[in-house]
Amino acid sequence: MHLSEGEQILKVYHHHPTPFVFTLIKIIIGTIPFFLLMYLFKKSLPVKWYIVGHLIIFLIFSLVIIYAALVYWLDKLVVTNLRIVFIDWKFLTIRDETEAFLDDIEDIRTQERGMLSSLKILDYGMFEVETAASTITIKFTDAPDPEEIRNYIYHVKKQ
Repeated sequence: MHLSEGEQILKVYHHHPTPFVFTLIKIIIGTIPFFLLMYLFKKSLPVKWYIVGHLIIFLIFSLVIIYAALVYWLDKLVVTNLRIVFIDWKFLTIRDETEAFLDDIEDIRTQERGMLSSLKILDYGMFEVETAASTITIKFTDAPDPEEIRNYIYHVKKQ
């Protein structure tokens, strides 16, 4: 992301941590069958290979968690005084960068789930920006407090 002359970064938003915790729980649950298999083969394996097997399983799933964390936390929504830039990492080697100028913004939609979104720990949802060109749409899922982001962008746009 390159800034134009006179452009300043005002605020940067990353994904809310709660959905990532749910992803971590899924990954940890996914390790259970592998450790269960190691336990079942405990008597047929020498102690050395039993320990090595556990270490290999632990290492593989640690790398999966690190990869998921990097892809999740590298995504960001950058609000500048001229535009909004959404950097979306698909994989560690592939990223999409979408921008929308503040003057071109026509509609900002937000979506939060249920009454529990009033709690800070569960206050996340979808944030979507549509521009006048209608071909540029920024869709930021798991956004922290989407209503606050929308209000902030409207505030910056008025200035």
